[in-house]
Amino acid sequence: MSRRKSGARAASRSDRAQKTGSILVQERRDPAALSWKTYGYAVLAMALIFLLGAVVVWQRPLAAIEAITRARLAYNGFHNEYVAIRGNRIHYYEGGSGAPVVLVHGLGSRAEDWANLMPQLKQAGFHVYAIDLLGYGRSARPADAAYSIPEEAQYVDDFLAQRGLEKVSLVGWSMGGWVAMRAALDHPERIGRLVLCDSAGIRFEPSFTMFDFEPTTVPAVRHLYRMLMSQPTELPDFLARDMVRKFKELNWVVDRSARSMFRGNDLLDGKLGGLQMPTLIIWGKQDHLIPLATGISMHQQMPQSVLQIYDGCGHLAPGQCAVRMGPRLIDFLNGKQPQAQKTTEIGPS
Repeated sequence: MSRRKSGARAASRSDRAQKTGSILVQERRDPAALSWKTYGYAVLAMALIFLLGAVVVWQRPLAAIEAITRARLAYNGFHNEYVAIRGNRIHYYEGGSGAPVVLVHGLGSRAEDWANLMPQLKQAGFHVYAIDLLGYGRSARPADAAYSIPEEAQYVDDFLAQRGLEKVSLVGWSMGGWVAMRAALDHPERIGRLVLCDSAGIRFEPSFTMFDFEPTTVPAVRHLYRMLMSQPTELPDFLARDMVRKFKELNWVVDRSARSMFRGNDLLDGKLGGLQMPTLIIWGKQDHLIPLATGISMHQQMPQSVLQIYDGCGHLAPGQCAVRMGPRLIDFLNGKQPQAQKTTEIGPS
């Protein structure tokens, strides 16, 4: 009896083994079964990657935005370069060929903020350089630097000299416009054309304090955001929190730059007549940071200048209104500027 049972169990095990083996052999022979399994694993892996990506974006949204911007610039043919100036490493983007155009960003900003204009300029046949000023972006942040307008202008002058750029079109935005004007006054022979975008540099009555540029809380970030945007929407909490983190990393540099500017020693009132090169002044009509009246005053002080006012744009016009600005900027850089002293208002498209 026991032998029969033992034999039956052995037979049963043998049958199961044969069935399992048969199934495995069948699966090995059935490409459809294997492909569905592979597809399932791929979907699972993609879901896990998506979840990890969502967590990263939620925790560090600015890093994700920055990565996308850098990838977009690389795709459009821009590469990262570094140059040593006065013992400090200065980062810049370079792309294209033809007449050189140098872009100078503003306070608390970086070269990537020109990303919406850079491909347009390259496609139009210009050799584009977008630099990170000392202390900003991926450039060095020496502890003993003043980060003043004259110091930053000197770095721009040295950059032009090191790169062998004898005649350039210099484009400055906000504080970068102030730096560009100072550089143009110091070495006018190097600047063929000058472009000022919502530029600082002359006296006006500010509606802000220097501490507005050094936010350390979510409400403070939202206040700065409202000043920069023409029609601001509410910032999501997760983005505002990451902006606070980012600002805290840079606030000591911004503080030095802002203190230097607020002292007023480097203002250019009464000196703009020394800028004789063709000059284009671009302004967002809804700029709540540096009012349009400032752009009009600059225009009046430079008889050879042209003023373009972009309705629906704020202080971030070169970034947010690049589609409208780009073609007119390119026309100016190509020598097709309107009559000097002319003012043009460009409405929303």
